[in-house]
Amino acid sequence: MSDQGNKIPRRDALKWLASAAAAAPVLATGKATATETTAVPRTSTDPDLAKPVVPWNRILTEAELKTLASICDVIIPEDEKSPAASTVGVPEFINEWVSAPYPTQVADRQTIRGGLSWLNTEATQRFDQEFASLKPEQQTAICDDIAYLPKTKPKHRFGALFFAKLRDLTATGFYTTSQGMKDIGYVGNMPLTKFDGPPPAVMKHLGLA
Repeated sequence: MSDQGNKIPRRDALKWLASAAAAAPVLATGKATATETTAVPRTSTDPDLAKPVVPWNRILTEAELKTLASICDVIIPEDEKSPAASTVGVPEFINEWVSAPYPTQVADRQTIRGGLSWLNTEATQRFDQEFASLKPEQQTAICDDIAYLPKTKPKHRFGALFFAKLRDLTATGFYTTSQGMKDIGYVGNMPLTKFDGPPPAVMKHLGLA
């Protein structure tokens, strides 16, 4: 088999295998240093997890981000337990999502950008101001009309489709932050000095107690 027939040149693959073999005894002893364990070179397509980057430009305009931040905060406002969605970077997360060049994100981009435009048009028709400038009760009045698709009036159907998608993205962005996880009491993988087994209530719920 020739080198040209592979995406990875054969001699590079052999070098990586040799490096891995050399590192194996060190790893087995548990004495490897950070330098030793990272000596194997990355390929050109491996992500550098120590320096994460997003390889596409963000497309939402400042005006769109302003509207987006306002409606994200209607969906998840500040309360006594956690901050508002906009203060933990949810609009930036959504901007990154809809800017991605993949089919799902491109479809969501059309829904989100069209929905933000629809939202400002609706706000101007009702209250003579764009959505971000409305009073909280005025913003809520618009959102109440598009919050539940099955009961939405036909004239608000696109707004409801937009709101459903935005609500999902807002929740995803918020509850994957440290503040959002704290809000729902999620602690993730935590080291324990001991484990006494599942709580009795859990065992009872599973029918095991």
